[in-house]
Amino acid sequence: MASLILKRSVDVGGRKTSVSLEDVFWKSLREIARGGDMTLSALLAEIDSERHRGSLSSVIRLFVLNFYREQLGDQIDIPDRQKAIRALISRSVSKLKSLPTTPC
Repeated sequence: MASLILKRSVDVGGRKTSVSLEDVFWKSLREIARGGDMTLSALLAEIDSERHRGSLSSVIRLFVLNFYREQLGDQIDIPDRQKAIRALISRSVSKLKSLPTTPC
């Protein structure tokens, strides 16, 4: 499978750094920042300020995952969770199937 990781140079707390993330995480970060009425740079600085260990890329992925997990938990009643999870799996797998593959 082709790598979807994009390396970008970003300003985090006044310093330039390079962050490698899959495109879906970059899109999610921009969406979260817009929803919080903040810049991407400000959001990344906030995430980085709470980081005690691990790479910034890993911490960002966990932040995005937790952000959406909390939204899912807050918005879906218990009986609807299995249906929502199955639909999410189906959509995720369909997106993966549509990606070009490369031999290992």
